[in-house]
Amino acid sequence: MQTSRPMTSLPSLVVRHGYWIVGAAVGLESMGIPVPGETILVSAAVYAGATHQLGIVGVVVAAAIGAIAGDNVGFLIGRRFGYPLLMRYGYLLRMTTSRIKLGRFLFLRHGGKLVFFARFVAVLRALAALLAGVNRMPWRRFLVFNAAGGVAWAAGYGTLAYVFGERVERFTKPAGIAMVAAAIAGAIAVFWLVRRHEARLEAEAERMLPGPLS
Repeated sequence: MQTSRPMTSLPSLVVRHGYWIVGAAVGLESMGIPVPGETILVSAAVYAGATHQLGIVGVVVAAAIGAIAGDNVGFLIGRRFGYPLLMRYGYLLRMTTSRIKLGRFLFLRHGGKLVFFARFVAVLRALAALLAGVNRMPWRRFLVFNAAGGVAWAAGYGTLAYVFGERVERFTKPAGIAMVAAAIAGAIAVFWLVRRHEARLEAEAERMLPGPLS
């Protein structure tokens, strides 16, 4: 979970625009734009608990809608533009046809888990939808795990901030560090496993996705 300035300095945008700024900020962050969506969600939930001028249900719903909508835009960008660019210029990054197929194969097998859990890690939250689109993850499957992750994230973080108020920062900072560390460790482990078994995985990917890529 990402950290922010002290919760006592509530962003004036939350006070001025309420639910709209929560949904917009979370949506932009989910598209990959560096906007502090999670900070706005937590600040709005703290504000709702302290003043009751916002309802926590409205804050959670706005954040969930923003997360789902933003991720779907990121997915469409990756699918519409990212994949063709990868096919055309992937060789510059040593992305052969076999490796592109391998990426698609891994997303077909494990993309749902990545999309769901990435919602809880700052950097992955901004990239997962784009990567899912680039790797041609089926949209309906993406939508199911994206919606589940977005709702769980918005409800969990929003409720914590609403209940614990400004004290939530005591929980978010260590949790954020732990999640980022776990994500880095997981990425390293996955990279090592894929490289170690690359030939076998590429063969499986070829059986699942035979022939040339379109």
